[in-house]
Amino acid sequence: MNWDRIAGNWKQASGRVQKEWGKLTDDDLARVEGRRDQLVGILQERYGIRQDEADRQIDDWLARQQPD
Repeated sequence: MNWDRIAGNWKQASGRVQKEWGKLTDDDLARVEGRRDQLVGILQERYGIRQDEADRQIDDWLARQQPD
């Protein structure tokens, strides 16, 4: 699955994102609004990881998602 599909269905996808990264709050997910760069930044804040690690985690998560 690619990020465009996630962004286009953000309301549905945000639940799966929160399940993967449990430290994210509803406010965090609302702030992301489907923008990958925002998710990267919030993952960096909440988990204390570098940008390249946040990108890798998102890529890994995307690869595991089944098309809707």
